[in-house]
Amino acid sequence: MALRASFVPHKIPAFPGSQRGSHRVSMASTVHPPSVDVKNVKKPFAPPREVHVQVTHSMPPEKQEIFNSLQTWAEQNILVLLKPVEKCWQPSDFLPDPASEGFQEQVKELRERSKELPDDYFVVLVGDMITEEALPTYQTMINTLDGVRDDTGASLTPWAIWTRAWTAEENRHGDLLNKYLYLSGRVDMKQIERTTQYLIGSGMDPRTENNPYLGFIYTSFQERATFISHGNTARLAKEHGDMKLAQICGTIASDEKRHETAYTKIIEKLFEIDPDGTVQCLADMMRKKITMPAHLMYDGHDDNLFEHFSAVAQRLGIYTAKDYADILEFLVARWEVEKLTGLSGEGRKAQDYVCGLPPRIRRLEERAQARATKKASAVPFSWIYGREIML
Repeated sequence: MALRASFVPHKIPAFPGSQRGSHRVSMASTVHPPSVDVKNVKKPFAPPREVHVQVTHSMPPEKQEIFNSLQTWAEQNILVLLKPVEKCWQPSDFLPDPASEGFQEQVKELRERSKELPDDYFVVLVGDMITEEALPTYQTMINTLDGVRDDTGASLTPWAIWTRAWTAEENRHGDLLNKYLYLSGRVDMKQIERTTQYLIGSGMDPRTENNPYLGFIYTSFQERATFISHGNTARLAKEHGDMKLAQICGTIASDEKRHETAYTKIIEKLFEIDPDGTVQCLADMMRKKITMPAHLMYDGHDDNLFEHFSAVAQRLGIYTAKDYADILEFLVARWEVEKLTGLSGEGRKAQDYVCGLPPRIRRLEERAQARATKKASAVPFSWIYGREIML
């Protein structure tokens, strides 16, 4: 799942009509220096990134019945989008075979191909891989959603089955990219591994408020974003002559597209059942902005690592602000938001806001890019042994 975020606290609107049921937990956002052993007194672990304000359980309890009533629908329309394990690709399908006599030669060929890829490409590929490797956080996030969580860890509800099987399919992405990067010899794996550990330890705050309306809007957006990002890393790998890496990234992108289909179908169904509540939630998420999954990224050195990674991805055209606007425009058309009728006053306001947002985002981004071009600078990335990359 890759790109831009802020740690500035926001006043977050609650789910329409749910003010009585939601509450907030406030925490200070900070970066903790490495623990220091003072007179052998052990300090409790604290994540390097903490979130200012978190809103919880914003969906009115009566709305949970909607998701209970959709279990048969989910079984027939969402679970069918999962692939049987025996028909799924596995990371070993794309990597040198350690049991073959030609293993060393295959690794040598992989390393020769990777030499043609520039450092800035590896920064983005590493950032994408770390984002994928933080999968435990994403499964945890989905299991915070009221009405669809896996209550036991092995629940047989369609929602729980989907979450576990989706996680199992996604798990192959980080596994494959990790092994490729390790074999390439181009990156500092220990720094990458530290970054992954920091990120999983910090978690994420997509501001979905335990609310499946917000949660599935978020995942719809994210799956399309990762489809675009991996598709563009495939395109650039091909341009630099690494056809095997292009195949790897393209295959991952295909998975993301299938997962996008599942999540967008869920929101499409919610628009059918509860158009007013769904459009207000869509507007709520867009006002808060879609925070990328790795927004709490840290490597022990760079306090602005995620912003720097995002800037490189923007410059290379891997994932850009234009893509953000395009995704929203795509989803608005996919869910036929402009055609909604019979909305409340708040629903119509939300509809107008969402439908008018893509061109506003594009105008703002054009101005931001013009300013950024004038302030271009280079920063070191620990992932590539401290070499500097232009932002």
